[in-house]
Amino acid sequence: MHATISQTVVEADIDVARPLTPGLVAELADACDRVEDAGGGRVLVVRLTGSKDAPAAWPGPAQVHLVGKWENALRRLERLDALTVGIVAGRCNQACLEVLLATDHRVAGPGTTLDAGTRTDGMWPGTALYRLVQQVGLATARRLVLFPGETGVPALHAAGVLDEVTQDAGAALAAVLKRAADSAGTEPALRRRLLLDAGTVSFEEALGSHLAACDRALRRIDLTEDGK
Repeated sequence: MHATISQTVVEADIDVARPLTPGLVAELADACDRVEDAGGGRVLVVRLTGSKDAPAAWPGPAQVHLVGKWENALRRLERLDALTVGIVAGRCNQACLEVLLATDHRVAGPGTTLDAGTRTDGMWPGTALYRLVQQVGLATARRLVLFPGETGVPALHAAGVLDEVTQDAGAALAAVLKRAADSAGTEPALRRRLLLDAGTVSFEEALGSHLAACDRALRRIDLTEDGK
């Protein structure tokens, strides 16, 4: 894994063409560490590289405690106070899908294939299933999960799991970074949490969280005005 920081953009290259190992968990955690240590207006770009051959069944011969650590790393990625971009290339298995689902913007580069149905017993029952329902709805998630041959790049793009399928991933990334810079948004983690909560809590429960977020934003405006 190679990671660099350029201004406020953290880039991490992660090879997911391998079974789940402590090293893979550590690489994802390291990417999170780096973006948390960076300055404001942060963006994390996670480049996921698959294999040249047919992808192996995920997660391989792992123990459940290691699966738990992987899930915690994904949850940490999902809750970062930074915009996150996932870029996938190569022949990928469910590991790519699990990471992509925890990012804010997902791009598939040229020649990418993604097959989450590499196991003989069906799609791996990790929290990717939970995120799929949250993000694309039960009906679409049911089709993707119970018929894992449907998890190719075109189907994932049509379902909204992939935001872009492009022949020029570099240009797509540059456009996303420009949009992120132009928006000048703060606290993406707060807004992301409010969006995620919308699918699981009632309006009455959500209202308090939204009002607290509004109060926080208004206080920030007041501080900005006072500083002029």
